[in-house]
Amino acid sequence: MKNFLILFLISNTIWAQVQFEAKVSKSTLGINENLRIDFIMNADGDNFTPPPFTTDGFKVVGGPSQQVSQSWVNGRSSFNKTYSYYLLPQQKGTLTIRQATIEINGQIYKTNPIKVTVTNAVEKPKDPNDTQLSADTELHLVADVSKSNPYLNEPITVVYKLYFSNNIGITNWRELNKPKYNNFWSQNIDIKQLVLEQGKYNGENYRFVVLRKTVLYPQKSGKLEIEPLSLDVDVQLPSNRRNIFGQVMVVADNKRVSAGAKTIMVRSLPETGKPKDFSGAVGRFEFKAIPSKTTLKSGESLDLNVSVSGSGNLKLFSLPKPIVPSSLEMYDPEHKENVTTPLTGMQGSISDKYTIIPQFKGQYVVKPMEFTFFDLGTGNYKTIATKEIMITVLDGPKPTNTAVASSTNENPKARLLASQQFKYIKLKTKLIAIKSKDFFGSKLYYFLQFLPFLIIPIIVLLKRKQEIIDGDITGNRIKLNSKLAKKYLSEAKKYINQKEPFYIALEKAMHNFLKAKLHIETSDMSKNNIQDLLLSKNANPDTVLEFLTLTENCELARYAPSTNAAIQNDYEKAVSIISELEKQLN
Repeated sequence: MKNFLILFLISNTIWAQVQFEAKVSKSTLGINENLRIDFIMNADGDNFTPPPFTTDGFKVVGGPSQQVSQSWVNGRSSFNKTYSYYLLPQQKGTLTIRQATIEINGQIYKTNPIKVTVTNAVEKPKDPNDTQLSADTELHLVADVSKSNPYLNEPITVVYKLYFSNNIGITNWRELNKPKYNNFWSQNIDIKQLVLEQGKYNGENYRFVVLRKTVLYPQKSGKLEIEPLSLDVDVQLPSNRRNIFGQVMVVADNKRVSAGAKTIMVRSLPETGKPKDFSGAVGRFEFKAIPSKTTLKSGESLDLNVSVSGSGNLKLFSLPKPIVPSSLEMYDPEHKENVTTPLTGMQGSISDKYTIIPQFKGQYVVKPMEFTFFDLGTGNYKTIATKEIMITVLDGPKPTNTAVASSTNENPKARLLASQQFKYIKLKTKLIAIKSKDFFGSKLYYFLQFLPFLIIPIIVLLKRKQEIIDGDITGNRIKLNSKLAKKYLSEAKKYINQKEPFYIALEKAMHNFLKAKLHIETSDMSKNNIQDLLLSKNANPDTVLEFLTLTENCELARYAPSTNAAIQNDYEKAVSIISELEKQLN
């Protein structure tokens, strides 16, 4: 008999254990499919808080819906409560739905995080008995690629067009996944205004708008992939019903469309005839090197402008650098770009402007410069060479001989001139030691030695005080409920323009206020019990009646039609009633 009693008590303990879990309808789904998630508990609770679905990558398209079941079988009661939500994923990949929380019997319970894999859009089977027009056949997103087999660094364009038939209307769209152009240099072309055009799709007449234009330059040869653009489109579809005037009624729907991935086979530039100094320029160009002047005096400067103009990958290569005699001091260039990017590719010019200052009198030659590019028109490499530039310096110090004139390192006058440029820089330093006292034996040393002994009593006192606070279970519960009441009242004010979340938060605020003031649990919250307890604490009967009436109306108001003025009135009434009860119960 004794063993039977122990077994009975153990089984009752296990049976009575609180369970709170989350379940999803599927762990893998397409980006155009809905996901159902249920939060299930075997005991009633308060302050249910769902995960931040939007932050987790989902859009709530349904819910929350609530289901409660309670049964009594063989002398045992069972309770089950479920909150259900319908979610639509906003991005592809592995998404994690974080924890939901609820308070049951004064204790906080949390669900485990759930991972869901979102794939590309899947094809949904159509019901043969459904004659309703579907957006699946009336709406298409297309990516038009100008060339699928370009050379390396040859421009191609991708134009995204949204086709829709004359039977449907479009009210709005949102980009879900922006295409990533890995191994491409890309430039988006701004579309200032969308223009509705007429065109054909699969041989049928459609309307379309151009949503995006992008110019791409492949930076790697071989097989490259352009990721798809995905849209979430709000559409209006004609239904099978008509109004009293015989007109076809329109229904709102939502459709996700994708342009699909595009594969580009990029050809390498030919190795035959490729010069050693080829820097990767592809297109059609002109090359120039123009000095600002060729005759000057010692100490004067000239500008040498090296430029390339034309059409091609202007931003993706470097210009050749001029080679000048060492007697000419050349500074780092100032780089300028005047490039536009229409659909045909980059056009304009780039330039490097060098400042050159001569050191000695004489004549100096800047050797010819060469620029090589791959001509897409002919499929061959072309080299453009500039003429040599003769610079004449009319006066200034003379080198000892013409051979030495080309090198400042071997000319005494040049060395003297170079040394005078730095004569104001101090070459020797005098370091003065900073006097410092030893740390060992100082006041700070002894203070730090005894500091731990001074802190120990403070730690002991703080620990005892914390133990007293932790031991006051009733007081902590009252503080928590009071804090929650203020929190949910603040939430109600935030959702004052959204009926359902407003009344949920307002109801939670009033329940937590009662739990804080009357020291009761959720199971004790019957109307008669609350009324008796409030009156026993000398609360005004009229105020008590208003409080109970407003509490009962919160559940009904969530599903009944209401105006913003009525919601504002209920909020002000709740604040007034709670304030009055605060004064009366204290």
